[in-house]
Amino acid sequence: MATEQELSDFLKSVDKRAFKRTLYHVRNEESALDIVQDSMLKLAEHYGDKPLAELPMLFQRILTNCTLDWFRRQKTRNALFSSMSDFEGPGDDGQDFDFLEAYQSPAEGELAQSAEDTVRRAQVLRDIEAEIQELPARQREAFLMRYWEEMDVAETAAAMGCSEGSVKTHCFRAVQTLSKALKAKGIVL
Repeated sequence: MATEQELSDFLKSVDKRAFKRTLYHVRNEESALDIVQDSMLKLAEHYGDKPLAELPMLFQRILTNCTLDWFRRQKTRNALFSSMSDFEGPGDDGQDFDFLEAYQSPAEGELAQSAEDTVRRAQVLRDIEAEIQELPARQREAFLMRYWEEMDVAETAAAMGCSEGSVKTHCFRAVQTLSKALKAKGIVL
């Protein structure tokens, strides 16, 4: 059983990655924050008494389900009501996320980068982020779980509710698509 402190430490360790992953899906900062907070509350409320080792998988599954619920609510709301936000200009949909705010500066002792290198790195990160957002939902989800969350194939399959073969296929297609798109922009990693 996880103690209250262990649960708190776990939630602190996943909050930024969960937010970023959710932001890739919903493309709205406020909604992404709400989804992550709801997921954390559900984990603490319903599964806080589970062993610490089970929390990562439970949290990923809850986060995925909360994100899907958000999309369902949006679809229903948009079908029933005309939203005034549809008439607002760009930037109101969360795409103004500043990657530089999330970027951590080099640790002490590392060489400082020139301003040109810093700007070039920020642009490459924005390009990668934009290409990830363009991936189909299932490919994006599998890619982020495998490479952002560093989950293995079995964990990703369990969290996504699909077979391991599907996870491998989604990841392969995502990597291929990203590779082609980035090479077309002259980015070689």
